[in-house]
Amino acid sequence: MAKVLGLGGFFFKTEDPKAVRDWYARVLGFKVHDWGGVIFEQPKASQATWSPFAADTQYFAPSSAPFMINFVVEDIDGLLAKAADEGVEPIGRQDEDMGRFAWLIDPAGVKIELWEPGKAEV
Repeated sequence: MAKVLGLGGFFFKTEDPKAVRDWYARVLGFKVHDWGGVIFEQPKASQATWSPFAADTQYFAPSSAPFMINFVVEDIDGLLAKAADEGVEPIGRQDEDMGRFAWLIDPAGVKIELWEPGKAEV
């Protein structure tokens, strides 16, 4: 049966791709390839979520971008410490049953959601 198997990538426009790539490498530890992108090996205990939001949602605020990026992370505290070392502070944090969350704004103004799955999610 023909069907979509999952998220294959995320592609977006930005005024300064090099600055955005450099920020993600420095702040989130992305290993950017010479061709300008990153390939993530899928964690065995992970999932990708596709979820349309209402046009008037405030969930992506303070970003004005019509999308938000969610990254599954292994050590949210360690990643936030790395971000703080680069002068990037979270705009929010939340712990709940499904895991721990934190939000950052990238240099293109996009809201980034970091998610460390809870024990029940793994």
